Amino acid sequence: MSIETKTQKFKKVAALPNNPDWEQYIQRVGELSKKEVDIRTEFQRDYNRIINCTAFSRLKHKTQVFFATDNDHVCTRIEHVNIVASTAKSISKYLGLNAELAEAIALGHDLGHSPFGHHGERILMRIMEEEGFSGKFWHEYNSLRFIDDIETLPNQEGWTENLNLTYAVRDGIVSHCGEVDENALIPRKEFLDLRKVKKGQHMPFTYEGCVVKISDKIAYLGRDLQDAALYNFFTKEDYITLRQIAENIVKEKVKLKEINTTYLMHKFIIDLCENSTPETGLNFSHENYELMCQIKKFNYEKICMNKRLRPFMDYSNLVLRAIYTFLKGYYADFNTISKLAKDAPYYRTMIKTFCGWLVKYSNIDTKQRMQKKYKNKIIYNMENERDYKQAIIDFISSMTDKFAINVYEELISL
Repeated sequence: MSIETKTQKFKKVAALPNNPDWEQYIQRVGELSKKEVDIRTEFQRDYNRIINCTAFSRLKHKTQVFFATDNDHVCTRIEHVNIVASTAKSISKYLGLNAELAEAIALGHDLGHSPFGHHGERILMRIMEEEGFSGKFWHEYNSLRFIDDIETLPNQEGWTENLNLTYAVRDGIVSHCGEVDENALIPRKEFLDLRKVKKGQHMPFTYEGCVVKISDKIAYLGRDLQDAALYNFFTKEDYITLRQIAENIVKEKVKLKEINTTYLMHKFIIDLCENSTPETGLNFSHENYELMCQIKKFNYEKICMNKRLRPFMDYSNLVLRAIYTFLKGYYADFNTISKLAKDAPYYRTMIKTFCGWLVKYSNIDTKQRMQKKYKNKIIYNMENERDYKQAIIDFISSMTDKFAINVYEELISL
């Protein structure tokens, strides 16, 4: 049976209005203001809210793998989410799933990613541990917090409000962890409080979320190889190893030049579509699942652990810790902004943007919040120093690589 004859086989379990869980899928925490005439579906509205928020714009200057790249052809975080969206949309359309939902999840899945990629994530995690926070920093959960609490858009009256996305999109974002190695992805049945989920312990609530979870992995495995090749990370022996990995698993001759993004992504996408069923879940064949695991291991050893990344890892640790330590020293409950303002002439960019952050998200100046027409949630209580420290963590996690470097250079300039 050809792959063309198997299309739409997941349509009965898709996140569509005839699904018994539909009302839970489209549930929002609060009411979303609606125009009198609107041609969009609920998930199209989420898609529009995601691509128009500032966190999405900042993805173009956030690390995917290679820090603060000046190479226009090396993948940044915004290219990554678009590649994931393209992959998830193609798979979902073929299988008969809701491609609009998959695309919205994919484009929003990294909105809370830190600067400097996963290394930046580890730095913020260690800072939180040192400060005694009970929770850890993980970008999937931070992305949920960003879309729930931090990212905003103006409503029709000009008041700034939170994004207020649907449950299905929020669920797909917090459950997208692509680093977990498993085959046969099947959605969970439980309707959970998403703010209480644990990293890597829950499958998405929809098959579309599961598709994004797999697409994330397909996207980064292929593109990481391509970008590393641009920077000459691989020796001739490394390429031979790659070919041997492929040939040993798929049992076919593979040319060196074929081991690239196009070859791998096409192979994995077609294999997934051929082997998946609603009964057994989203599956790869044994051979291609093993190939995916071996490529991931190769990428980790040859790219992530490459000694050429070490100096910038050390530098990014210095940058993020310096910013955190600097801002931490200004805490003075409701007088914090006044204290920061005294040094504003020396650190103008840092202090201006952080004071703006506190006004928007804390109770430090409710009068100014009204003047600025902020109707979003207040998430920090300035009477609580722990909340202030969380505000710094959130502020840093919102930064692009370039902005973090710029404010660090401002800190060390006299």
